[in-house]
Amino acid sequence: MTTTTPTTRPTAAPGRPRARRRRLVAWVPAALVLALAAFLWPTTWGGGTTLVVVAGHSMEPTYASGDLVVARTGTPQVDDVVVYRPDGVDGYVVHRVVGGDAQGGWTTRGDNNGWDDVWHPTADDVVGVVRWHVPGLGAVTPVLGSPLTWVALGVILAGWLLWPARDLTDEEAAGAPTP
Repeated sequence: MTTTTPTTRPTAAPGRPRARRRRLVAWVPAALVLALAAFLWPTTWGGGTTLVVVAGHSMEPTYASGDLVVARTGTPQVDDVVVYRPDGVDGYVVHRVVGGDAQGGWTTRGDNNGWDDVWHPTADDVVGVVRWHVPGLGAVTPVLGSPLTWVALGVILAGWLLWPARDLTDEEAAGAPTP
């Protein structure tokens, strides 16, 4: 009768490399969330991004009412869509630059309009150039603009990163099934 002994894979310091890898992998989503938060940090809080919900039909078919546009700070060029706040208006205007310049004022017009705007925003009035838009996502902006949302995300992220991880047993580190 012949008996065989099961072979085991040699491991150097069981559990240690895997535990280090797990900790490192845990930080990757945290870094991604922090990078996204830094990128989307609003201009009202000193950042470079403005989120605006399109209201009205002046930019159709490019943007529809309820679309979310993401504008980043920068110098607009003719044919760019800009977000600006005209004097005496409570809110933002999202229209296309059709002429002018930053010092004398831009000439803007809605894509669905046959006339130029009465306002001529200068570089100080323009809060951003539209870089992206998400159709129909306008309902999310109150949530994204709330400081409470960002505090809650920070608390969740801190709890996830600081919660102690369970150490692997020798059997788990060697790859043996657990009961």
